[in-house]
Formats: sequence, structure tokens, C-alpha cells
Amino acid sequence: MKRTIKTLTLASLVAAVVGAGVVYSGVINVGADDPHFPAIHALLNTARERSIAVRARDVEVPNLADEKMIRSGAGNYNSMCVGCHLAPGVSETELSQSLYPAPPDLSKVGANGNPAATFWIIKHGIKASGMPAWGKSMGDEYIWGMVAFLEQLPKLDAQEYQALVASSAGHQHGGGETIMHDHEGQHNAQDTGAPGHHEVSQERHHAGEMTAPHHGSGDASSSSAAMPPPMVHTHADGKEHVHGH
Repeated sequence: MKRTIKTLTLASLVAAVVGAGVVYSGVINVGADDPHFPAIHALLNTARERSIAVRARDVEVPNLADEKMIRSGAGNYNSMCVGCHLAPGVSETELSQSLYPAPPDLSKVGANGNPAATFWIIKHGIKASGMPAWGKSMGDEYIWGMVAFLEQLPKLDAQEYQALVASSAGHQHGGGETIMHDHEGQHNAQDTGAPGHHEVSQERHHAGEMTAPHHGSGDASSSSAAMPPPMVHTHADGKEHVHGH
């Protein structure tokens, strides 16, 4: 028995030393453009799914068929989630193509048959994945609104999606909201016929620069005249994008 304990202890020490050597050597590539080895990916995927399942099992799911709740979720989803998780009529964005692990296309999977788990993910986020913990700024009722909307999302076409978003109150969740930029109509997305928040926000942003004093000094006209012109660069898809100051 003592020999077995000694053998296990020695094996553990050797494994720890080897593991520390591998980590310290820098051989593990943390670049998001280099996928995990299949075994590591399977391990992390299982750990994530089990972690969420255990923590979401006591979550009580409200009535997700409430139309007011669905409309609320549509506005917040369109403002906060489209860039990563897409929408009907939006095929790809810079974020959805560049993140690893790749964010799921929620326009196809929705709440994935488990609204309790979806609620937990939106509220608490997932470490090292790019998924934020929206519960830090959103109350539970607004998060449930997004879950309710996700239950409906895979059933919507582009026109129905835009109509539901238009009927919502937009980006609102009880305080602390910031100006969000979605990616509708950009970077290989289909034209949905309605401007995204990104374009509207840039118009307001640049209009404000031309009318407001710069850094609190001088009048509006002099500060605008002294301001350097915005920079323009062209993406590989041939579309020009303006960068303000």
C-alpha cells in the first residue's frame, strides 16, 4: 500500500513538473487563429457544458410567450448581440469570423431548447470566450426578454426580424446602457433594407463633432474648423469606413 502511494505521489510530481515545463516554454499557442487540439477542445467543451448545466438546473423559467417581453428582447438583441451571434439577413461580421471559440449563430439555434441555460449564459458570461456577463448591467427581467426573443428568433425571416426590432424600445434595460454598434448591412451581410445602429451612431457622432466645442475651449465654429478631417480606409470588400476623432 505504501509503495502504491509513493508511486502515485511520484507520478503526480513528474506530471506537475512536465506540465509546468510545457506552460513555461510557451509552446502552447493562445492565438485565437490557432484552434485547440481535438482532445483539449473536447475537454473544455465538456467542462463548459457541465458547468452551465449544474448552475442552471435551479433556474425558474417564466412565461416566455409574453409579447412585451419578446419585443424588449428584440431591441436589446439587435443592439448588443448581432455583431457576434448574427440575425436573419446578416450572414457574417468581422467579430463572428474572428472570435474563437466561434460564437453560435443564434438566428439558427435560438435558445437551443434550454432557456434556463441560455439565461445563465447571458447573465454570467463564459470565461475566455468573448461572451460578456450581461448581468453586471442588466436586470433579470431584461435578460429573460432576450431569452424569450431567442425562442422566436429561428422562426423569423429578415423582414419579420426587422419589424419586431422596429416595434421594440431599442436598447434599454433599466439604466447603464451605452451606445452599441451592431453590424447589420456590413461585411458580407445581406441588405435588410434598414440602417443598422452602427450607421446611425456614426452620423450622430460626427454631427456632434461639427456642432459641439472641442475639449471645452473656443466656440463651435472655431473648434470645428481646427479639427482634422476624419480618416477613411477601405476594407477588402471594397467598402469605405470613416473613423472619427
